[in-house]
Amino acid sequence: MSASVPPQRSSPPGRPIGSATRGTTNPNRLRRMDRWIAAAHAPALRRAEAPIAVDLGYGAAPWTAVELLGRLRTVRPDARVVGVEIDPDRVAAARPYRREGLDFAHGGFEVPLPDGARPTLIRAANVLRQYDEDEVADVWRRLCARLAPGGLLVEGTCDEIGRRHVWVALTAHGPRTVTFAARLGSLERPSDLAERLPKALIHRNVPGEPVHTFLRDFDRAWAAAAPYAALGARQRWIRSAEALRAAGWPLVDGPR
Repeated sequence: MSASVPPQRSSPPGRPIGSATRGTTNPNRLRRMDRWIAAAHAPALRRAEAPIAVDLGYGAAPWTAVELLGRLRTVRPDARVVGVEIDPDRVAAARPYRREGLDFAHGGFEVPLPDGARPTLIRAANVLRQYDEDEVADVWRRLCARLAPGGLLVEGTCDEIGRRHVWVALTAHGPRTVTFAARLGSLERPSDLAERLPKALIHRNVPGEPVHTFLRDFDRAWAAAAPYAALGARQRWIRSAEALRAAGWPLVDGPR
């Protein structure tokens, strides 16, 4: 997944790199991703000299950038967020929401920041689904090249109200983790999350591919953990994850 390919879309010199998204957004849509970032990336945020996070492609309204700032500041009170949008009208509409620590900029995958600053975090949610699969690796590489040392790129997809979300976390060395997050009451089985796989994975959900095997095993573990449903969906999910880990899947998180 981390192999590079020639860029499939180019922009004239001086113009932002990429294409405008549909702009769909909602308050609290990215809450699961935000909370995971604030927990998993907390050490890097605390170490950074002046941490900047980029909300890339925030959409028609700036809610996700505003919320990201609030959640990061629970970890690092001086964190800054820059919302970057390729549509200049969206940037203009967001500017009334500027405040200390929060700004908005016109740009794309080149991630323009003042004085060539390099962000500690780039969050790109629901941006790459409109691209071809063979374009993703080049976008990942371009974005990771903009990160500060130790920085993180988080790229993924969710539904319109943020109940189902899957994202990939990458460093300069390539993909590190894939996270599956959901309001558990909305799921009949874990593989329901397949429809929210990031672009790099969604077309790989076929027999013989690792993501398909993982979701198959997750469904089996979920079915075997059915007796735990009496204790709630969360306990059933935890038991299913324990079974996956015991079967050799490299799960990195546990209950919090």
